Amino acid sequence: MENILELQQVSKTFPKSDFTLENMTFSIPYGAIMGFVGENGAGKTTTIGCILNTVRKDSGTVKLFGKEMTDADIGMREKIGVVYDGDNFPGYWNARQLSGVMEGLYTSWDHALFQKYLEEFHLPAKQKITSYSKGMTMKLAIAAALAHHPQLLILDEATGGLDPVMRDEMLDVFLEFVQEENHSILLSSHITSDLEKIADYITFIQNGRLIMTASKNDLVYNYAVMRCKESQFLALDPKDILAYRKRDFQIDVLVSDGKEAQRKYKDIVTDHVSVDEIMLLLVKGERV
Repeated sequence: MENILELQQVSKTFPKSDFTLENMTFSIPYGAIMGFVGENGAGKTTTIGCILNTVRKDSGTVKLFGKEMTDADIGMREKIGVVYDGDNFPGYWNARQLSGVMEGLYTSWDHALFQKYLEEFHLPAKQKITSYSKGMTMKLAIAAALAHHPQLLILDEATGGLDPVMRDEMLDVFLEFVQEENHSILLSSHITSDLEKIADYITFIQNGRLIMTASKNDLVYNYAVMRCKESQFLALDPKDILAYRKRDFQIDVLVSDGKEAQRKYKDIVTDHVSVDEIMLLLVKGERV
């Protein structure tokens, strides 16, 4: 089965801000969750805009469900659920009014399913959205995204406004969503612990450029950090170094195969590494 989402060499330049999204290339298989990681301003939201055609890319191709989407592809848009970080709906609406509007927009809108999520997420249907907390508004947006039966969820920092208990609840909802083999999620998040829990793949970007895409299991079980003295660092084979960062009297070196590094450099301490530390080394560290 082909990928649910494919980006090939997608680029976009904003001359006024001097920002360029450059040759963004990655894909998401059906039935998978991809974490999308980078600093503020790295290009995550721009990439999502290019995927959804809300930002006009300068070059490259984006394929959804095996084909490129045009503005006229209403049926394809119905298969995508989107949640942005911020105000997704007018504050003067309540959830009941929102359901009426969404029913007019989506032929597949499921009012009963929306009501189920309102109850499950403890969201009052008659209360104005403006009186909701940030966490409640985010849960409402997730409920609305799920209630028209999408195949692909695109979530831009959708867990950012939630407390740890609420985040765990939402992560369970996302995992349940991808139990269906034709469903996938692109989850942009700063909270790398969330991605360690649920992501199958993680894509790292920096300053509009792709750093790498890897499976979460590969990152967690194979990647490692060597804690080097300067003399040890200078003796390393440059081909083994993905990124490095100097810290006082120590140099942390990211490697893709911790077991091989331990075998090859027996005198150097080699530690397992979290996704958070991998991101820090890739984003803040230096390359050889």
